[in-house]
Parts: sequence; structure tokens; C-alpha cells
Amino acid sequence: MTFIYPFTAIVGQKRMLRALILNAVNPRIGGVLIRGERGTAKSTAARALAALLPDVRVVADCRFGCDPDRPITWCTECKERVICGEELPVEMRRTSFIDLPVSATEDRVVGTLDIERAIKEGERHFEPGVLAAANRGLLYIDEVNLLDDHVVDLLLDSAALGMNIIEREGISFNHPSRYILVGTMNPEEGDLRPQLLDRFALSVQIQGLPDPRDRVAIMERNLSFEADPQAFHSLWIEQEQTLSQAIEIARKLVEAVTYTKRDLLTIAALTVSMQVDGHRADLVILKAARAHAAFENRTEITERDITLAAELALPHRLRRGPFQQVEVNLEDLQARIDQIQAQVGVEQVTPAPAEEQPSGKKKVN
Repeated sequence: MTFIYPFTAIVGQKRMLRALILNAVNPRIGGVLIRGERGTAKSTAARALAALLPDVRVVADCRFGCDPDRPITWCTECKERVICGEELPVEMRRTSFIDLPVSATEDRVVGTLDIERAIKEGERHFEPGVLAAANRGLLYIDEVNLLDDHVVDLLLDSAALGMNIIEREGISFNHPSRYILVGTMNPEEGDLRPQLLDRFALSVQIQGLPDPRDRVAIMERNLSFEADPQAFHSLWIEQEQTLSQAIEIARKLVEAVTYTKRDLLTIAALTVSMQVDGHRADLVILKAARAHAAFENRTEITERDITLAAELALPHRLRRGPFQQVEVNLEDLQARIDQIQAQVGVEQVTPAPAEEQPSGKKKVN
């Protein structure tokens, strides 16, 4: 049996771990980009997260691991089977971890349709790609900045849409592609284009820990793990199970987390004050805030949820000059939010039209 280094045994890097957990709670947030120097546990954290994620219910013999409880997301094959009166078998399956190689091509990622077979035999045959294997799991891209831009676009599009649609010569096939997207990179080897950076929902900049005591803890834990992986894993199994259960509970709770008009105004005013382009950041902050509230077993978001979400959603979206690093400080964010909420409290908010007027709290669709 292969033992993965425990997620809860990673020393420091709290922002990176928080970003990964939020995406585990709600994969629809849109993934996380981890930027940092070599040897800072980027790939270790991604693999460890996949290992502790709870099992998922899937259609047992489906090549794409369709969710039996969400027919709207089923692949073409599952839909056709149900139309023909077949009952879909169900089983529990471990969360998959898919490592995408830098050399991956478009066909390797999205899959291929056999046009020749369709023409000669009248059968539609689809050869699944990486997106099929990653559905309901974690898709990890190391050195994402070295991957072809077109392939990165495809990955980000399918993650946002939640569906992989392949069309060739009038023949089409689709299957769900809902996965936790984790990209890592070393900025010293080149950065992503701003358009691609913005498509990653959350971003974390990490570096080696400066405290000698933390560095000693890293050495001791790694040596212990290498000496006896099974014994080391058993030391952390209780923490791993606790975190796994918390993620599973939060997944069920996240859709019930509510927000107020005041929360929306706070998020919008925050992104405007920081001169963030577009509206993607606003949506990401709201989704991440709801995920954080659910992870803490709450059904209402707070200022703290918004602040912690903004810390992860804004750094890579702020305008900066060449060779300029942008830091988003929690204290500064909290001060901005306090100022914004004080202003919201004294200003009269223009009521929404009757058909748009929310009653109390409202859920995100």
C-alpha cells in the first residue's frame, strides 16, 4: 500500500492549505494557482488533499464517474441508457488524483471521437481523455506556466462549464468535467498571461518558512515519514479523518449558506476600491466566503469570511507593473471592509425592482 504524506502534517503555508480546502468544499469556485519557489510543498499539498477527500457516489460502470443524484450532469451514454429503460448501478469510489503532464496535447486532454468508425459502422465511439478521468476528482498541473496556452484555456473552460463537449464532423459527445483544479508554478521560470491568471479563481504566493523552528519541524517530519510511512501516517490518521469529515459536511451545507445585500455591497465596493478589472473576482469572493462559512459549520457569511476569501481571490488580479510583486494584507483588507461597511450603514441603498427584490437572505445559484 502506498502512503501519501498527510495533509494535516504539512508545516505552515496556511493560506495554501485554506485555498485547497475551500476548493475541496466547493469545486465550482474555480481552482487555485499556487506560485512559489522550489521545495515549498506545493505538489505534496495537492496529492495530500486528494488522499483525504471523502468517497463519492458514482454510476458504477460509467467511464466518466457520473453523479447518479444529478441527472442534469450525466454524460451522453448514461442519458441514453436511462432513456432505454436501464437502471444505473451505483457505487462509492475514491476521489481520483490526475497528474497532467506538461507535454499534454488537446486530444489527450479532451478526448477524441472516432470519425472513421462512425462513418463506416454508424457507431459513435469516444475515447476519453484526461478530463474524463479527472471528473469528481482532483486535476493537478505542475509547472502550469510551461503548458501550452491553448490547453490551459481548455482546462479552465471545462472547469468553469462543468462539462466537456466534443464535436467533430456533425457528431457530438459530452460528459461532466467537475474537478478541483490545482496548478503550481515557479515564477522564476516564467509567468502566465494575465488573461489566464484571471481565470484561476484563487491564487497563493508561497515561500520557504523563515522560522528555524518550523524548518526543523519540516526536516523531522519528513525524515520520520521516509523511515516508516505507515507509522507516520498512523500518527496523523485522526486529524486526517476529522478534516475529511469536516469537508464532507461542508459540501452538503455550502448551498444553504446565505448572504445579505449588505454582503454583496461590501464585496463589490472592495473590488472597486482595489481597481480590480471585470466581475469574476466578485463572484469568486462570494463563493469562497460561502465555502469558508460552510467549513466552519455556519449558514451565514461574515466579514471575516469575505476578508479571508478576498485575500486569496485578489492578489493575481491587482494591477501591477513589470517585476512588481503585489501583496494583499489581511489587516489592510479588514480595514477597507470596516470602512466600506460603515459607509454602507449610513447610505440609503436603492431598492431593487420588485421582481428582483430579495426577501431576507438569498442563496447563490
